[in-house]
Amino acid sequence: MKFRNFKMVDYVVYGRGSFNQLDEIIAPRRKEGKPMIFLVDHFFEGRPLLSRIPLRGNDKVYAADVTHEPKTSYVDELANHLKNEFGTVSGIVGIGGGSTMDLAKAVSLMMTNPGSSADYQGWDLVKHPGVYKAGIPTLSGTGAEVSRTTVLTGPTRKLGMNSDFTPFDQIVLDPELAANAPVNQRFYTGMDCYIHCIESLEGTYLNEFSKSYGEKALELCRKVFIEKNEWNDESDDQLMMASYAGGMSIAYSQVGVAHAVSYGLSYLLGTKHGIGNCIVMNHLEEYYPDGVKEFKRMVEKNKVDIPQGICKGLTDEQFDKMINVSLGMKPLWENALGKDWEKIMTREKLRALYEKL
Repeated sequence: MKFRNFKMVDYVVYGRGSFNQLDEIIAPRRKEGKPMIFLVDHFFEGRPLLSRIPLRGNDKVYAADVTHEPKTSYVDELANHLKNEFGTVSGIVGIGGGSTMDLAKAVSLMMTNPGSSADYQGWDLVKHPGVYKAGIPTLSGTGAEVSRTTVLTGPTRKLGMNSDFTPFDQIVLDPELAANAPVNQRFYTGMDCYIHCIESLEGTYLNEFSKSYGEKALELCRKVFIEKNEWNDESDDQLMMASYAGGMSIAYSQVGVAHAVSYGLSYLLGTKHGIGNCIVMNHLEEYYPDGVKEFKRMVEKNKVDIPQGICKGLTDEQFDKMINVSLGMKPLWENALGKDWEKIMTREKLRALYEKL
């Protein structure tokens, strides 16, 4: 058996108010005359967080448009703009949710790798380290802050740039930054963590490394979404650590059916990742009976609506596109259903599942 040699984030700061140390943290990474680029979720435009960013010299802040999940064309556009304007930069700092994290990682890699980011969608295709990159999550759940992938929608598929060069050099985990997240968004993103823990813990790739992190993340999700009756500071602390631990769990195993199916929704319909996972999880009793039961309990307790009927009226061609994208996620299906997964998840069966959504 070949064991994974897992590349982790180099440096981690955790704690309330740790964002205030950002200037000190990135100071040694600054190169003379080369700006530090801050990609900030457009949600924060006009909000106090922008004034707290430690700008020096010719540093620039860019609003990251994450209305939709990052496309390879958007990554290329940003990277080419930075190369044309500055030649190179000291680093990229991503501040926001999972999409902003993925965007920051991808732009960092495209500052030093030729061609388009679409050329690197897959496993271990990236050839050169990117520029310095730091991730500062303001939503908790995706695990993007610790993962070795950056999920992008390309011209033909939705797939990550999975490589040892993808993880951040530094992450700053400050639960205070998640305090004002919209309630629904916080739930959908938190459920991303819950769902990928269920997929990891019930998958064929499970091992003690992923199990240890996955069980802890699941315990924290239950505290936040089932045991607590109201949201408080401790909830943000717990969910931020659940996100980190959940991300570590899937880094050494894999996700499963919900993620594989939601990739198809996202590619065709632009469904956001967290919501997409919730829409799919609602119908996966056959694969995760206990997890789905608990998920529905969380939805009810937190008074959140899960969209229904989003695949109504789609054409055969559109269903085929989603099915092709989903079936392309081979490691996810193998983790969920085993090596013979192609005999279990046929195109017809997957089509029937999409029709329920």
